[in-house]
Amino acid sequence: MGDTKYVPKNILITGAAGFIASHVCNRLVRNYPHYKIVALDKLDYCSNLKNLYSSRVSKNFKFVKGDIGSADLVNYLLITEGIDTIMHFAAQTHVDNSFGNSFEFTKNNIYGTHVLLEACKVTGIISRFIHVSTDEVYGETEADAIVGNHEASQLLPTNPYSATKAGAEMLVMAYGRSYGLPFITTRGNNVYGPNQFPEKLIPKFILLAMKGKPLPIHGDGSNVRSYLYCEDVAEAFEVVLHKGAVGHVYNIGTKKERRVLDVAKDICNLFNFDSEKSIQFVDNRPFNDQRYFLDDAKLKDLGWQERTTWNEGLRKTMLWYTTHPDWWGDVSGALVPHPRMLTMGGIERLSDLHGAEQETTDVKPAFPISNGMVAPLKTLTPKPVLKFLIYGRTGWIGGLLGQICQKQGISFEYGAGRLENRKQLESDIAIIKPTHVFNAAGVTGRPNVDWCETHKVETIRANVVGTLTLADVCQQKNLFLMNFATGCIFEYDKLHPLGSAIGFKEEDTPNFIGSFYSKTKAMVEELLKEYENVCTLRVRMPISSDLQNPRNFITKIARYEKVVNIPNSMTVLDELLPISIEMAKRKCQGIWNFTNPGVVSHNEILEMYKEYIDPTFKYTNFTLEEQARVIVAPRSNNELDASKIQKEFPQLLSIKDSLLKFVFQPNRKT
Repeated sequence: MGDTKYVPKNILITGAAGFIASHVCNRLVRNYPHYKIVALDKLDYCSNLKNLYSSRVSKNFKFVKGDIGSADLVNYLLITEGIDTIMHFAAQTHVDNSFGNSFEFTKNNIYGTHVLLEACKVTGIISRFIHVSTDEVYGETEADAIVGNHEASQLLPTNPYSATKAGAEMLVMAYGRSYGLPFITTRGNNVYGPNQFPEKLIPKFILLAMKGKPLPIHGDGSNVRSYLYCEDVAEAFEVVLHKGAVGHVYNIGTKKERRVLDVAKDICNLFNFDSEKSIQFVDNRPFNDQRYFLDDAKLKDLGWQERTTWNEGLRKTMLWYTTHPDWWGDVSGALVPHPRMLTMGGIERLSDLHGAEQETTDVKPAFPISNGMVAPLKTLTPKPVLKFLIYGRTGWIGGLLGQICQKQGISFEYGAGRLENRKQLESDIAIIKPTHVFNAAGVTGRPNVDWCETHKVETIRANVVGTLTLADVCQQKNLFLMNFATGCIFEYDKLHPLGSAIGFKEEDTPNFIGSFYSKTKAMVEELLKEYENVCTLRVRMPISSDLQNPRNFITKIARYEKVVNIPNSMTVLDELLPISIEMAKRKCQGIWNFTNPGVVSHNEILEMYKEYIDPTFKYTNFTLEEQARVIVAPRSNNELDASKIQKEFPQLLSIKDSLLKFVFQPNRKT
């Protein structure tokens, strides 16, 4: 390959929230701010968004929750994100699980890879496809072998996991030969370090030692493995990405081997345990390869070398797990000697993925096979064609919803009828034939809610009569209604004091009646509880990246002569409106606090404004009492508990991080 260095622009990393991929992703985001990194992961049991925590506010990072098995999603991402490079890590990798549920390994490791390859062929825009395989495809290395398996060695997999990885490699190679796909394949030794799901040997042993429980060893513990520290492996992928030759295979390995029994003893020593008492020998796997040994000379020729010693890496890993004991939550099922995936877990999770890009899966009752495994009977039904009917064409949120639909390729039309006119609504639905209805219409008052104090009938007509009429028509037509409401129906009180971080939950009764606008909104929210077809989103102090829009909360306070300084929950529309689309696809029901987690004060926002937009900007504060003299109706100040929506969408950023990523960093002028 000479000195030619490949320079990617837009990289798709599959399985990015997993162990190895997250270290690679964070490294590339950190070291190459001019690369765009799109992280794709379906967030299976062994993935964790927290693994990508350090990348979440970087401008060159984007996370997408989705399955590589969805051809629509993969094609969409390659085209819309301009992907030129794929680093394919996504896979089921735990050998023990493959003995209990090999079907899932075939689905993820072979079918998922095939979908990616076909997308590469169809789009024709991929300049590098880095396929991540494993040393286990070589099969067992002879105990007395002095030279490790080199990249041209025969593939002789011995378990369902390694067989699926070998099969995926064959597909990659075939697409290289048949369609000219510029691929590179890596085969790596065992990897260990922070963030690894504890089904693997080293984190499992560390967590068991932390609990004072015995360390289970399969067989007699004489099996030999080679271990590389995660950061060294991430650097290896960095080298392969930039210097690897198309069509070549690279082993990522180490010649420093250890018996499983010795690994257990080393961990016992770290915890000052007596290994004789702490190690427990259990039944072996159905087949347990004695040794994997790699020749890594080819990768070293590119300039890579192992940097972390075994003792240093093991100590770092133990320190991380002891300081992050709850990183993975309840992992008791993974800590047993022989964990099994007894059901097809990935299928149940398909409903969690981003709907427009996913196939819908109808899973029929499974039937037992004679050997105790479980096989699903499933039929794939075509994904539904979406068509949205949106009310609020001239409104801020309604306009933004239309733009998002255009970007996502979702068919939509704006309603022509007035909300309080039932016949007009029925006519809209009959003509447009929507699958979902969005209500972003209503009266907030111009220039502010004080208008509602002197226009009460108009406010009732729009906010109460209109919204209820639309909900009732949608229920009769069996249509889902996404209703944009407000969180300005609460105010700090004794149970939810200012600065306590105790937010109002969805089930709490509104306690703010200071403005007529808030009264109407609280009234209609209570009545909408009777409509099971409605999802109510409590929006607060909405903010967007359009700092010229007069409805933007930032734009408003930047133009005020004086501002109060009170922490509040707020809604960053750039992040949350796309989530509302996904909620509609999932048909989320009931009331949702539609805000970013946490609070931010007026002063904190204006300080960000000074830092990123205008360093000469100045502002003055005044008290609530002073504010009351210049407004007609009191204003709501509160914190809403966003844990419900954060549980449904764990990638949701806190309010301050979201402001930086979606508003201030893209608009930076300083």
